[in-house]
Amino acid sequence: MAESPFIVRRARTADVPWIQSLAAPLVAQRILLGKENVSVYEAVQEFRIVEDSHGTPIGCGALHVMWQDLGEVRTLAVDDAWLGKGVGHAILLHLEKDARKLGLSRLFCLTFEVDFFTRHGFTEVSDEIIAPEVYAELARSNDEGVAEFLDLARVKPNTLGNTRMLRLL
Repeated sequence: MAESPFIVRRARTADVPWIQSLAAPLVAQRILLGKENVSVYEAVQEFRIVEDSHGTPIGCGALHVMWQDLGEVRTLAVDDAWLGKGVGHAILLHLEKDARKLGLSRLFCLTFEVDFFTRHGFTEVSDEIIAPEVYAELARSNDEGVAEFLDLARVKPNTLGNTRMLRLL
């Protein structure tokens, strides 16, 4: 088996400025939801970083636990020079492994990259993938990503055109 040209590792606080710089163009295009630095630092333990063989970061992604059985893939981004080379695939495999270790059975994403996620076992879903009582609990969250998931009016400008997708683990 050939050696992988990159490795996947847990993010460190020193990665936050890089995560923000990688995400910035996607935020500007309204592909990703922008996050304040403090929010990324608070969630740094959710992130995985992919490095090339020289230790240079080339991609990232996060797994956010939303409920007992449900997690969300967030901020999955790859450096343009590495698109189509398996970096996103490697991140997603690690996030799925993390989800299983946490006891999650479903992964959600809100994405414009429907083909990528479809190739990885995600399917398009309606807005009603959680019970009404869980919706009521999640509506109490201050997390903007949860608001996106719930399709709340205050995040509508960020989610227009995105596809809601789910994968059963």
